[in-house]
Amino acid sequence: MSDPTRRAVVSGIAALSVAGTPSAAQDGRAPKPFDFEDVERRAEALAKVAYDARVPSLPAPIAKLDYDAWRDIRFKPDKAFRGGEGSPFRLQLFHLGFLYTRPVTVNLVRRGIATPIAYQSSLFDMGRTKLDKPLPVDLGFAGLRFHSTLNKPNLLDELIVFLGASYYRFLGRDQLYGLSARGLALNVEGEGGPEEFPVFREFWVTMPETGAEALVIHALLDSPSVTGAFAFTVKPGDETSVSVRTTLIPRVALPSVGLAPLTSMFFIGENDRHHSDDYRPELHDSDGLQIAAGSGEWLWRPLDNPKERRISSFVDRDPKGFGLMQRDRAFETYQDLEASYDRRPSYFVEPEGGWGEGAVTLMELPTDTEVNDNVVAYWRPKQPYPAGEPVRLAYSVRAMGAGGHLHPGGRVANTFSAATVASGTAKADEAKGALSRRFLIDFNGGDLSYYLPDASKVEVVASTSQGRITATSLTPNPHTGGLRAAIDVTLDTAGHSTDLRVFLRSAGRALSETWVYPWTAA
Repeated sequence: MSDPTRRAVVSGIAALSVAGTPSAAQDGRAPKPFDFEDVERRAEALAKVAYDARVPSLPAPIAKLDYDAWRDIRFKPDKAFRGGEGSPFRLQLFHLGFLYTRPVTVNLVRRGIATPIAYQSSLFDMGRTKLDKPLPVDLGFAGLRFHSTLNKPNLLDELIVFLGASYYRFLGRDQLYGLSARGLALNVEGEGGPEEFPVFREFWVTMPETGAEALVIHALLDSPSVTGAFAFTVKPGDETSVSVRTTLIPRVALPSVGLAPLTSMFFIGENDRHHSDDYRPELHDSDGLQIAAGSGEWLWRPLDNPKERRISSFVDRDPKGFGLMQRDRAFETYQDLEASYDRRPSYFVEPEGGWGEGAVTLMELPTDTEVNDNVVAYWRPKQPYPAGEPVRLAYSVRAMGAGGHLHPGGRVANTFSAATVASGTAKADEAKGALSRRFLIDFNGGDLSYYLPDASKVEVVASTSQGRITATSLTPNPHTGGLRAAIDVTLDTAGHSTDLRVFLRSAGRALSETWVYPWTAA
């Protein structure tokens, strides 16, 4: 596209009224109130021009900020933008700087009219940063966040944050930040090139009226391969929910799309202790992937810190849900008085309508520290998205805390692995790194406590994609109020891998979710 033509198209995008249709304004009629279709039109127009990867240079005092100096710049709480009288929601903005150099535009929508927020340094306590002259009013912001009376009626706590690329995080009651959600993921697997990170380049925040119990945030997504319109409806509570509506406009064919992506951290856990001698027994924001398959089966895949990148795909059709969960809620599990891993939320995604064929995909990366996110989960459609054809989707994400159970059956409480001989025996050292391994899985909840007096009524149903199951057993576990299943698996060749599946059954009826786990013989 020639430069004059591109400028004409971009000018047309800017001319698209976010406060109402141009024709209404031109003929004297009241402008149409802002809605999702306005953002959709912006996305459609933006998709017709090439992606502009340029990032404006920041003014000198801001361009040099390190993390501490950037974090020291705080939005002034008394400058927070408010909704109607008595509304519990307060909007604050993040300053540009450090890693956050790409400006985003934030618009306020009041009574259907959208107005951009002009940058003013007076909105911020600049901390140690000194400004020699005023910064431009079109400088933009790094992101936004909302506070609300989430935990107490007389106290404002952070509810949701949009900051960096298309990342967002939100909290339910008595939760602390852990994992993140994203608007869209592209080529996470790195097929033929690096992963692409779409960005939210503009937001429209509808300020809640008096009595409103939810807030609505619209966003315009952009990347070299796709544009998109998003609407987020946030309902705070014990399990804060975010309903997401999106229209994606591919600039090019998209062979590897990650829908409703979640990003988390798993460093060490009861099933993986070889990476650390830390005094804390476990360190993770999430400990498992929960899947509600379209068939009605519930799957639990414990997370792991692998020695090399691992991608696991769970093929399905019209999934009912998936999420990265922090199931273990006992402080004793973590022994961390500062990070409080026992209060990290679980995010569970529930699609609206049929999503067709595809796979819940889990990517785990090796890490040697708890500060790196190394886990990604998302839905990957089987068929690529063609260039220029809009894709419309809707789903919700729930922030779940302690006591949040998704199904009535037995659940996996613990996963352990060990050599297939007793610890301390002469053969124990020989068994290390051998072709056999024992896995112990604690199931509790559902009807399992009923079977504690007589576990013989329950069957361990175990299978392996490679090798063979050589032994199974089931033992009542009064400490968890459930049953402990044990399986021994043997592979024929070192370096070979298998996928294991275990669930509990009685009289032909499944009593538990299905535990799934990969294992590679050393």
